[in-house]
Amino acid sequence: MAEHEHVRVAVIGSGFGGLGAAVRLRREGITDFVILERAGSVGGTWRDNTYPGCACDVPSHLYSFSFAPNPEWPRTFSGQEHIRAYLEHVADTFGLRPHLRLNHEVSLMRWDNDELNWVIETANGATIVADVVVSATGPLSDPKMPDIPGLADFPGKVFHSARWDHDADLAGKRVAMVGTGASAIQIVPSIQPEVGKLTLFQRTAPWVMPRMDRQISGAERWLHRKLPVTTTARRGLLWGIRELQVGAFTKHPNQLGMVERIAKSNMARAIKDPALRAKLTPSYRIGCKRILLSSAYYPALAQPNVDVVASGLSEVRGSTVVASDGTEAEVDAIIFGTGFHVTDMPIAERVVGADGITLTEAWKDGMQALRGASAAGFPNWMTIIGPNTGLGNSSMILMIEAQLNYMADYLRQLNVLGGRVALDARPSSVGAWNRRVQERMKRTVWSTGGCDSWYLDAGGRNTTVWPGTTAEFRKVTREVDITEYQVIRAKAPQDEKKAVVGTAVTATGTAVTAVTAVTEEVAG
Repeated sequence: MAEHEHVRVAVIGSGFGGLGAAVRLRREGITDFVILERAGSVGGTWRDNTYPGCACDVPSHLYSFSFAPNPEWPRTFSGQEHIRAYLEHVADTFGLRPHLRLNHEVSLMRWDNDELNWVIETANGATIVADVVVSATGPLSDPKMPDIPGLADFPGKVFHSARWDHDADLAGKRVAMVGTGASAIQIVPSIQPEVGKLTLFQRTAPWVMPRMDRQISGAERWLHRKLPVTTTARRGLLWGIRELQVGAFTKHPNQLGMVERIAKSNMARAIKDPALRAKLTPSYRIGCKRILLSSAYYPALAQPNVDVVASGLSEVRGSTVVASDGTEAEVDAIIFGTGFHVTDMPIAERVVGADGITLTEAWKDGMQALRGASAAGFPNWMTIIGPNTGLGNSSMILMIEAQLNYMADYLRQLNVLGGRVALDARPSSVGAWNRRVQERMKRTVWSTGGCDSWYLDAGGRNTTVWPGTTAEFRKVTREVDITEYQVIRAKAPQDEKKAVVGTAVTATGTAVTAVTAVTEEVAG
């Protein structure tokens, strides 16, 4: 085989998860790693999403790393450009540029059972061998476009919110906005004043709370610069408030009635037409789908150049768009705000594990990973923001940092074991973890709220959200329980098999010796 670059760790992606993993590797004293990024710059979803009005719905001081506080956030809820600039700053501050391999989209990752490493092929022809892979591609990286009959023959502009066409001139045009999710409610008020006519196709009405956004004063920023403890205190307060809210989502959904009243008041202030208000009023419990934040969405919908069609887009006939209820509209451009491949991530098709099957095949009955990180049959492969690590009311950075703790201890365990070694999550451990998570999910608002959300997979299971507090998740990912893994070693020339501890029992699989506490498999 030709000589290839060999690294201890390959990190896939350079959004919050990938850059956070890289910083943690350096803090652990590991510098033999690369960050493989498919684009020409860092930033992940905050690089890709450049649509008008793009901003975060989590407060700025909570939507940043605890180890990289930013006293200069300009607003309480920062825009895309500020978050992307923050990630560029993290890459510079922590010396990550030398590790970056930009324009290196992963086309295939294959586990080598003999060498106990991952062979990674990229679209630009590079091959990299890594002992450990940390996949941080994120669930909001690949846009989902619906299969609409006739769409291919539409004569105007068509694009997804996550791939905004900045060459498209929407001034005075007739525009169809498909979808009413987090992106759409930011796009609608941003483009409404300039378009001639805006037709919004709403399959499901969202719950929209007022967005308490404001400019952070110079005095506040000065205080945060001079007294960093004030930034920490601000972050802690924001975190604590959201931790107290978790019980209503996960155990007592009926307590969310007061929140619904606030959302309805937010609507009533702007929407005076009873018929339009009826269209915009959700029929499910608030929180079942992600709660959206906007103080500009409803006022935009009340404008005379906006039509709300309470039905999804079903067909395109030339320049005519047709809703499921038969409503038609002539449009010059179609914008899709239809979300992402969350429960069917395309990267899973490119990961081939120890048994020669892809991660997509392994997850055909639904995603599941031990503590949201390790999939059975995929040794020394970890994912950041994996199955059931999402949040419905707080900052994903908290979950990412918890997973980085788990990643760090995983690598420490490999060092303690020594030699060419790998850890593979036991199927029984993954199954037990998943059953506990799904049992807790039964009483949550995501399961009982009466909606069909993007949190659910094709089988109707919630494989996306964590049914607990961030503090609890941090506790269960503080360290690796080695008994939840099989230990795999490269075959020594003189040995066929050997056990680490305990008494051997009947072997299963290829060259596996199971033991009481830990299983060591000898590859070969």
